[in-house]
Amino acid sequence: MSFTIPLIAVAFYSLASALLSRSLAASAPRADQLQSTVAIGHARDGARSGHPPIPGSRRKKTLTLAFIAALFHAWVVIQQTGLPDDLRLPLLTSFAATTLIVALLQIALCLYQPADYLGLAVYPLAAISLVVSHASGGGTEIIGDAVQIHVFLSLLSYAMLSLAAAQAILVSIQRHFLSRHKPGGFMRALPPLDTTEELLFTLLTAGFVLLSLSLMTGFAFLENMFHQHLVHKTVLSCIAWAIFGILLFGRWKFGWRGKKAVHWTLAGFAMLILAYFGSKLVLEVVLR
Repeated sequence: MSFTIPLIAVAFYSLASALLSRSLAASAPRADQLQSTVAIGHARDGARSGHPPIPGSRRKKTLTLAFIAALFHAWVVIQQTGLPDDLRLPLLTSFAATTLIVALLQIALCLYQPADYLGLAVYPLAAISLVVSHASGGGTEIIGDAVQIHVFLSLLSYAMLSLAAAQAILVSIQRHFLSRHKPGGFMRALPPLDTTEELLFTLLTAGFVLLSLSLMTGFAFLENMFHQHLVHKTVLSCIAWAIFGILLFGRWKFGWRGKKAVHWTLAGFAMLILAYFGSKLVLEVVLR
């Protein structure tokens, strides 16, 4: 496959990232405009220093550039996977497919939430995945509509929980700066901490539901989820599911938030990375 289309997608992702960075920097208020009477234990009050939104014209341009990049990205993924006739997902193609879904979810999320800042992580990662996926091999064909549904739900759940992990890291950084009354630079352009934490749990809930569906379809459609080549993926995915479930229960029952929410989110995401990409790395690279 020609490298021209991936390069075009990378160029549009790069433009979107650059414009987003400039927009966030321009929309950030001066430090002396922010409330500095916040203690970390009262983050709700302290996070309410008004942050002006990104100007509508710049926001629209950024999302348009990102969407154009995602269209070219989708073309590359379709070519690499063999869709619609076949479905092949070797390691690097899986990486590109996952980042494509992440990018599309982030763009869609921005239509309803002030989540533009996530593009600073999503767009460069999507561009990197396109570059490395050019070296992807053919992979084994995934046969059967039911199994393909399971695979699609898996990719969708990984993508949603990837966004949640990125949001958790941002919440951690935001709390760090607020606790020291030094919300410098990019931090000053973020929504209130209440908003970013609420969005984190929204993403976690959606990701947990999708992961549950992925596991259910796996047990229903695959002959043996504990086959030698699947057992590690199955066990680690179930551990991740349990971690996210406990976190969401803790949020509902005990109001968990802050560092606890961040740590549990990243722990669950680490299990998913090991389950999917770790198992593919071992099978395709180590064991060939």
